[in-house]
Amino acid sequence: ISKGPGNSKSAKSTVVSPGSPVYLDLVYIPNHSNSKNVDVEFFKRVRSSYYVVSGNDSAAEEPSRAVLDSLLEGKAQWESNMQVTLIPTHDSEVMREWYQETHEKQQDLNIMVLASSSTVVMQDESFPACKIEL
Repeated sequence: ISKGPGNSKSAKSTVVSPGSPVYLDLVYIPNHSNSKNVDVEFFKRVRSSYYVVSGNDSAAEEPSRAVLDSLLEGKAQWESNMQVTLIPTHDSEVMREWYQETHEKQQDLNIMVLASSSTVVMQDESFPACKIEL
């Protein structure tokens, strides 16, 4: 096989062995933070400085208390105590209760929860917002 000018591109891929953690700056917790797809293993493997927690549907259990508890349990197993910031997209009863009931453990694990009361107003539209500096 000859490599001509058109074939000189090399694809770079990162291979992650099973069980190895992946480090990211920002992670959106999938499926509206529903516990069907996110558990302790997710947080043991997907390590991030920032996690966005979406969900504002208590009937669908979103965000899930089990997911929030999984973050605490997974983070407790990290080798380092790097700071993690949790960014809720909505103010929910589940989030408020979890925050109050686990606040001491959050502090021990270096987890900070941002308030979800910031709002951006543009023209005739307003929406919740958060500034993230990476």
